[in-house]
Amino acid sequence: MANHRRKRASIISMDRHVLTRVTAVIASLAVLAGVGLASRGLYQTSTPEAKPITSYSATDPDAVAASRGETRDLLGKRGANANTTYITVKVNGKSRTILGTNFTDVKSVLDQGDITLDPNDTVSPSLTTKVSESTVITIERAGTQVETAEKKIPYNVVKKKTDALPAGQEKVQTEGKDGIVETTSLVTRSAGKVVSSNVFTSYVKKDPVNKVILVGTGIASAPSQSTGSSNGASDAAADLGTTVPAGEMQEWAHKYLLDNGYSEADFTATVFIVTHESGWQVNATNPYSGAYGLPQALPGSKMVSAGADWATNYQTQLKWFWSYCNQRYGSIQNAYAYWVANKTY
Repeated sequence: MANHRRKRASIISMDRHVLTRVTAVIASLAVLAGVGLASRGLYQTSTPEAKPITSYSATDPDAVAASRGETRDLLGKRGANANTTYITVKVNGKSRTILGTNFTDVKSVLDQGDITLDPNDTVSPSLTTKVSESTVITIERAGTQVETAEKKIPYNVVKKKTDALPAGQEKVQTEGKDGIVETTSLVTRSAGKVVSSNVFTSYVKKDPVNKVILVGTGIASAPSQSTGSSNGASDAAADLGTTVPAGEMQEWAHKYLLDNGYSEADFTATVFIVTHESGWQVNATNPYSGAYGLPQALPGSKMVSAGADWATNYQTQLKWFWSYCNQRYGSIQNAYAYWVANKTY
């Protein structure tokens, strides 16, 4: 298997455009400290029942750095390239980054970011102002409150074979623990009742811990074969085990993979990556890099190659994810091995 890993670019060797982009990203990080993930189309008026969730892994420093774009943007992963422009948009003091390649003015940035203005919103600079990567678009929305809530992320059950136990005997190796998604919403009330509630940021405050069950085989295991992963961490995918699907999206993914010639290990790798990247939130949007969806594609519009409904359809997003893993790493399991070693893929 060819080595697909790119060397880390040095600041000295970067061309002027990339250096400008990196400088803009670093500058935006300074003002984005403490902010989670902004949801796609966040600022559109919605009913209290319509509460989209966005997410990224925040359980260890390396995962946070990767999710915030400090690695993947510099390496051009997920579809970003030297022509990608990054513009910062702030609403009521909270920020997100909009990616694009054809920005002309403020209105074009809001359009590509699916940001719909309310009639009483104040926008600075004006909608017709030309933009560059140093532009910060500020939107002030009156009459809203910032409220935070937590939501449970169910853990998965993973079964792994072992010759240390008699055939058929099972033993719990690791107890499962649910994860937590923390969501911040902009809420508008009238006469004490919620008129609208728009998710502003959401992140994986605590990753779930899989319940691992050992299943005895009573026979010696054959030597594991190299997966040929792109970063040399071939042993990372040697024994992924069998993951029990949890929820509609995982049920569909499991059936689709097995029906199309993939393995249980491929499904386990899929669940691991998607859980850490987005917490299985279809509209997860990274405020620092603009990465979007279950696989955190960068930018999300790249997933149009899998279907026009890429922004809302989990099946389309997963098909793009599997295609990306196969094209870039040779297999889903190789992508998993790379993620384990690098906290990104």
